[in-house]
Amino acid sequence: QMETVLTAEASRTNSVRRFLTRLPGSFGGGEVNSARAIVLLENWAERSESDKEIAARVRTELAALPGVRSFVFTPSSLGLRSNARPVEMIIGGPDYEQLQQWRDALLERLETSPELINPDSNYQERKPQMDISIDRDRAAALGVSLAAIGRTLETMLGSRRVTTFIDRGREYNVVLMGKVDDRASPDDLTNLYVRSAITGGLVPLANLVRITETAGPARLNRHDRMRAITVEAGLAEGVSLGQGIAAMLQAADETLPATARVSWGGQSKEYLDSGSSLYFTFAMAMLVVFLVLAAQFESFINPLIILVTVPLAMMGALLGLWFYGSSVNVFSQIGAILLIGLSAKNGVLIVEFANQLRDRGQEIHEAVLDAAAVRFRPILMTSAATTFGALPLLLGTGAGWESRQPIGIVIVFGVAISAVFTLFIVPSLYALFARRTSSPQAVSRLIEQLQQSDGDDGLDENANR
Repeated sequence: QMETVLTAEASRTNSVRRFLTRLPGSFGGGEVNSARAIVLLENWAERSESDKEIAARVRTELAALPGVRSFVFTPSSLGLRSNARPVEMIIGGPDYEQLQQWRDALLERLETSPELINPDSNYQERKPQMDISIDRDRAAALGVSLAAIGRTLETMLGSRRVTTFIDRGREYNVVLMGKVDDRASPDDLTNLYVRSAITGGLVPLANLVRITETAGPARLNRHDRMRAITVEAGLAEGVSLGQGIAAMLQAADETLPATARVSWGGQSKEYLDSGSSLYFTFAMAMLVVFLVLAAQFESFINPLIILVTVPLAMMGALLGLWFYGSSVNVFSQIGAILLIGLSAKNGVLIVEFANQLRDRGQEIHEAVLDAAAVRFRPILMTSAATTFGALPLLLGTGAGWESRQPIGIVIVFGVAISAVFTLFIVPSLYALFARRTSSPQAVSRLIEQLQQSDGDDGLDENANR
């Protein structure tokens, strides 16, 4: 599915419609200055272009239409709200005049940013307004009070409740207001009069006021009880949401003062919130694995040595993402959480077997060398099985391959590189730090020796008797 939002003059609507009829979808709209089209694409197996390639082609052709401002985007695969400009920064400040200046400076800076396209804001001065200013000196000279001018404008251009009356036991309001035909244009002010307190005559209201036609925003927004303006922008071809947010933040740091309050909205806020929650999940997974290993080995040093394999796996995962030109997104972070268990098992194989050899009486250096040599084949086989099992995620094509590939990249490269470095780094760290610890069964052997020595002493005493 692909969605296109167009804004154009009414005379351009027909050319836009003729262009959209060539697309494999449907179009709805009338003779208005804006239109929205939702195009349903053929099945991915029956077309040679991806949805992003089609969107880029449509975006290029629409840009050639004069007087048309278009936004072409594809809906999110996660079912989130589609947005042509997903990068949304909310600027809070003391008043809207100051916010307007900050907005203009930021939009000017975003025009030069290659990562972002079509920057805009939700503060649009497009609503016609009339500012009526009173000539106070002239009104005072003619004996017309400001209250009289205000009541006249309120009554004729709006409405004013003056009294109530009761009919058949029910009370009704009496509201004064001008006729619709008498307040249809600014020229109707020439038909309004106010009474002078000096002469008692009527003075034309047009002689006392000045009318200025301006444009203002249709809505004044607030965020967290502060006056706010939202600046949003789309993503250029091949730019991820994280890179777009970083580009927007850099532009804000260069243009906005320290007094401006910056926050995020829309998909940008969802992206940042989900990223922080995944980091918390990753930290909790590391903590749970450490506690389980500490309970298993009855030591805090051995789990730390085993968990060294996790940074090694992460290094391999980042290397794979860089090689494929992918980014750190939700899917790659899910694969990173899987790497905790997949990489830690190699360290468990070496450390556990080295402890068993030490329990049999071997020295620490001999035990760790024998453990690395004996566990080489199991580590190689389990790592190869995991790597080949994740290859379909890495090499698979078809619908949704963009979501599966980051998981495959993280698992394949992370497990492969972790298996290679684990055989060298884990034994080295074990020989360096575990030498200060005794073998896991040292206390049990000491108790058995004491029991055996007590038994031998008892036999010798009975023999002497």
